[in-house]
Amino acid sequence: MKEVIEVLTTGKTILYPTDTVWGIGCDATNFEAVQKIYKLKNREESKSLIILVDSIEMLKDYVENIPKEVLFFLKKIKEPTTIIYNNPIRLAINTIAIDNTIAIRVVKNKYCQSLIKEFGKPIVSTSANISGEVSPKSFEFISEKIKKGVDYIVEYDENTVNTKPSTILKIMEDGSIITLRK
Repeated sequence: MKEVIEVLTTGKTILYPTDTVWGIGCDATNFEAVQKIYKLKNREESKSLIILVDSIEMLKDYVENIPKEVLFFLKKIKEPTTIIYNNPIRLAINTIAIDNTIAIRVVKNKYCQSLIKEFGKPIVSTSANISGEVSPKSFEFISEKIKKGVDYIVEYDENTVNTKPSTILKIMEDGSIITLRK
């Protein structure tokens, strides 16, 4: 864990297991680190990234106005669920979508929670693939370009297979919630 924290602290990128699929990550508050991820994935910066936080308390540090219904929902969900929030704060500008929204997931996975808690800041989470290619379901399917392109690969059970990305919900301006991906 100490090595991973050092890598993140110095603005470098990691390849790590998330609560859904293997992801490429970095400090979500570091503009230059986020740029490295866009370059590695050949992804347009206009396509925002998912951010992981360890708790509702951390979420509140990066989103000012979270509807009470969303807070209640977050306390009861079991499956990985990413929510798109309006008007994020204190995150690297290149993580935020052009409409001033951000996709954030409060992780339930113990490893991710520990990593983020120890790091003390949100971490970017984007699937470990080149933009437009299929997301790898396990470590063995991650391309060599991605493996060689990150600064650090987290040692973890590489045989873990994850077949389902998170559900994605969006909070509308009127406070209603719509499902974008189930």
